[in-house]
Amino acid sequence: MGSVFRKSYTKPLPLGAEIIQRKGERLARWRDAKGKLQTAPITVGLDGSERLLFESGTYTAKYRDGSGIVVSRPTACRDRDAAKQMLAEWERQAERIRAGLISASEVRSAGQLAFPIGEHVEAYLISLDASGNTAKHVKETRRVLKTVLAGCDFGTLADLDRTAVEHWLGIRRKLGASARTRNVDLTALIAFGNWCVASRRLMNNPFKGIQKADTKSDPRRRRRAMTEEELKRLLDAARRRPLEDALTVRTGKNTGQRSAKVRPEIRKQLGALGRERALIYKTLVLTGLRKNELATLTVAQLKLDGPMPFLELDAEDEKSREGNSVVVRSDLATDLRQWLADRLAGLQEKARRAGKPSPARLAGETPVFEVPNGLVRILDRDLKAAGIPKRDERGRTLDVHALRTTFGTLLSRGGVPLRTAQAAMRHSDPSLTANIYTDPKLLDVHGALDALPKLPLESRPDEFQEAFRAATVGTCDSMPLAPPLAPTPGKREQSVATPDRMSTCGSRPTEMGGLAASPTGDRERAELSGDDKNGAEWAMRDSNPRRPACKAGALTAELIARLLIKELL
Repeated sequence: MGSVFRKSYTKPLPLGAEIIQRKGERLARWRDAKGKLQTAPITVGLDGSERLLFESGTYTAKYRDGSGIVVSRPTACRDRDAAKQMLAEWERQAERIRAGLISASEVRSAGQLAFPIGEHVEAYLISLDASGNTAKHVKETRRVLKTVLAGCDFGTLADLDRTAVEHWLGIRRKLGASARTRNVDLTALIAFGNWCVASRRLMNNPFKGIQKADTKSDPRRRRRAMTEEELKRLLDAARRRPLEDALTVRTGKNTGQRSAKVRPEIRKQLGALGRERALIYKTLVLTGLRKNELATLTVAQLKLDGPMPFLELDAEDEKSREGNSVVVRSDLATDLRQWLADRLAGLQEKARRAGKPSPARLAGETPVFEVPNGLVRILDRDLKAAGIPKRDERGRTLDVHALRTTFGTLLSRGGVPLRTAQAAMRHSDPSLTANIYTDPKLLDVHGALDALPKLPLESRPDEFQEAFRAATVGTCDSMPLAPPLAPTPGKREQSVATPDRMSTCGSRPTEMGGLAASPTGDRERAELSGDDKNGAEWAMRDSNPRRPACKAGALTAELIARLLIKELL
């Protein structure tokens, strides 16, 4: 049988405390920081010194758990009866565990349900940081979870509910949140639920199975690729614009004219800035690097002097966290070498002016480019200066990442095999390369159709006539080229033939079957009237092998067709 009690603890005597006797008990009396008079009994500590004795304001329960071990658990109850109720519940759980009705892990998870959910979130973020995730990812996860948990009004783990999350996501959709944004929120929430299960805070993930939104049916930012002509205009505008903006008069009567006075050294700096910006765009287009990958690229990662220039990406700087080598085309390698040589020359000249030792080479940790944080806005201005629309007639837009889309599209347009393009793009799924990073507008579909074989529908008339004459040699002179489909009134000797049967000669009925004109009017009328008896009689006569037949009757339609095909081929 368990019990409830208040735990005792001690504190050292405060300075200036007065020792008094009350009812045979030694007490200490002093004034606290607020000037209030306090008293407490005195006890002897383990080290033999006098200390103040206090009792906890809440009760603690002591009982045997499901394993038979005596444990003490705080009840957080100030009322003794309430503490006894909690003790009875814990003892009941222990009995169920010993009876095998529930497991200890279920009880352990149930004990976590009452804690504020913010404590669990902070523990989850600590776990993410310990697992090697970037500070940016941890910060973004904290923001997303804070938004979702507050929006769904989740205060504890016991409040987590799938229906509430689905309802909240529906509200977000009606308020204009894109499918991608809603999927980011849901992904963070599912990952948090999985961690709670792994850390035994929950028995199962309440958010498992919630369907993600279809991003294909709700695209908010669909990027387009740039044409070769547009790329040339963009690089030219990016190279010229810093100096031209500085030369442009902003106010006064000469507004808009490029007549502002700029010092030579400033002109040189602005020219270098424009050249760097154009080289940044060119590097992004010809390597497929992402903006953050280019921003973290250092001089030590460039391997430009070998027969096959390349650059190495560190795993922590790459999106896939793998670390890859990226091939650099020879002309781009030449531009990068010249750019680094000019930067070294500038540092050497600056050192000479300052009277300091001149560096022999750039430090390995030196960034290759000073990529500005506002590169998206800078690109927008460069596009405007180049006369390139940011959004096309399909609603597709241009931004910094669209240069990577341009890289993938140009590979596909150049006939590069999909597997090779996938390796160049560093994609794990070829569908990303083929569908997301390939702009169908720039593909030469019309030119590809020229590779299909030519299929004429009509044969030459002279070949057809010659083949037909060869197939009908020896037939009756009176056999027409195209047999009539119906008898001509007043001409009994003319036969009626279907398109796949040949006509008779003279007054003889056809040997090919079908509806034929009889030599006598009665028989003709009997056959055309559908009389059963006459029809059977003529059927027997048509099947008589001793009956004379026209030479054309012996040549079947199938034989003629085969001869025609053989002649044409």
